[in-house]
Amino acid sequence: SRRHKLYREELNLTSPAAPVPLRPEASWLQFHLGISRDGLYPRSSPTVNRLLRDMQEFPTISADYSQDEKALLGACDCSQIVKPSGVHLKLVLRFQDFGKAMFKPMRQKREEETPEDFFYFVDFQRHNAEIAAFHLDRILDFRRVPPTVGRRINVTREILEVTKNEVLQSVFFVSPASNVCFFAKCPYMCKTEYAVCGNPHLLEGSLSAFLPSLNLAPRLSIPNPWIRSYSFDGKEEWEVNPLYCNTVREIYPYSNGNRLLNIVDMAIFDFLIGNMDRHHYEMFTKFGDDGFLLHLDNARGFGRHSHDETSILAPLSQCCVIKRTTLLRLQLLAEPDYRLSDVMRESLLQDPLAPVLTEPHLLALDRRLQLILEAVRKCTDTYGEAAVVADDTTLPQVPASDRAKLDT
Repeated sequence: SRRHKLYREELNLTSPAAPVPLRPEASWLQFHLGISRDGLYPRSSPTVNRLLRDMQEFPTISADYSQDEKALLGACDCSQIVKPSGVHLKLVLRFQDFGKAMFKPMRQKREEETPEDFFYFVDFQRHNAEIAAFHLDRILDFRRVPPTVGRRINVTREILEVTKNEVLQSVFFVSPASNVCFFAKCPYMCKTEYAVCGNPHLLEGSLSAFLPSLNLAPRLSIPNPWIRSYSFDGKEEWEVNPLYCNTVREIYPYSNGNRLLNIVDMAIFDFLIGNMDRHHYEMFTKFGDDGFLLHLDNARGFGRHSHDETSILAPLSQCCVIKRTTLLRLQLLAEPDYRLSDVMRESLLQDPLAPVLTEPHLLALDRRLQLILEAVRKCTDTYGEAAVVADDTTLPQVPASDRAKLDT
């Protein structure tokens, strides 16, 4: 605390700062303004590349715990928290131009696989999985993962010396190897043995751009119909009933519209990255029941390249529906000239922490893609292509009254 106080006095940070004007061209603002019912950003968005660069280069001006950790400590309104966890450390870093990003530090080396005996709900969270998930989401043309980039953070200068949170300051320490470390402050599994450490100060991690605040852009958090049992021995109905989708189809909003098709998209994405932890999904309320699903919190992906968890594909295999645009993109990425592993490898080279994924993880994407296409073939053989492939390639007709309003 004394060191922190001296640091702020040295930089003349004790006096109230003058109001900072909001620059309309700021990348964070432009990213928020670009969100539409089609996705978090347009296909060819120069703003995203600028935002990634800003998150990589801008100095941090403050650091704090996320709302999840604050909820666990009773220091915020828990009604707005989706799922308090606290098991895995994450911090909110702020930058100039009102920029804000979620920092998840490195907890597992790239070449390490998740042990076979680990349950999905106690798995590590991997910073490189967050980065790779963003790139894959963009390649699949979903555009439902917030822009994410890797960065090496000086934990002393860019976290400890800029935070105003005394609890966060108190969890920093120097390890026997003279590395600066810190850990989460929460009711369970948050001790020095679960700390993350710099080398001696630098620590790599992922930075994911924040979405607009809930006041500006309200979101719903909805349980996934294919949620897993978060116990050691229990099973959910979908895991034992192959006709489970018939029940889901009778429930609004899965009975009509695009919601079920969006769930299948999410399952395909999760199967490719190996994420079994999708217990909830979020949506912007502004876009109604047919809005896209946000693919948030992907850090438990890319854990085991040697295992394909086909149960993640249950929404596809049980419901036997898929969007035509999704199927066409998957078929393209299975072609030798556009192989998914090659496209991912090239895309990930743009990240400062490249190589983000090891070669076995990249090759696993090709193998899993073939399993998805095989599941679609089984469905079409059984029910016919017309019943399985939903045509979403045609733009919906805008009513004449709405066109008049738009023209005005």
